[in-house]
Amino acid sequence: MMRKERAPAMSDRAKIGVGLAVFVVLVTFPVWRVLGAGEAAAPPELERPANATECVEDTPYMQALHMDLLNRWRDAVVRQGQREYTSVSTGKTYIMSLTGTCLDCHSDRDKFCNRCHDYADVAPPCWNCHVDPAGN
Repeated sequence: MMRKERAPAMSDRAKIGVGLAVFVVLVTFPVWRVLGAGEAAAPPELERPANATECVEDTPYMQALHMDLLNRWRDAVVRQGQREYTSVSTGKTYIMSLTGTCLDCHSDRDKFCNRCHDYADVAPPCWNCHVDPAGN
């Protein structure tokens, strides 16, 4: 006599459906999380230097590419002994120096550098070698 087997609690179709649903939820979770988070935080308000009227390059350039500029300065000074930089936007010549040029105007690291770097969640290695003039 043949014994009749019991049907499984969940059919194969149901298992596949549940597996696909879990997969879709897991794969699309980052998208849903971003959409549910709301608007992005407003960019930080930076305290502009009171004692300067212009930077070595224009503001949009510096906002987007200041780290590239500083890396090029580092390489030019350390590897090629070049010490002068001619601004593309103004044509003026500057000494390539973080502490002697940039930090003359942007002397308060907490009110300028750190606000933007914290907002962008970056930790540049500038202060591994350079001394913070304000001691921050």
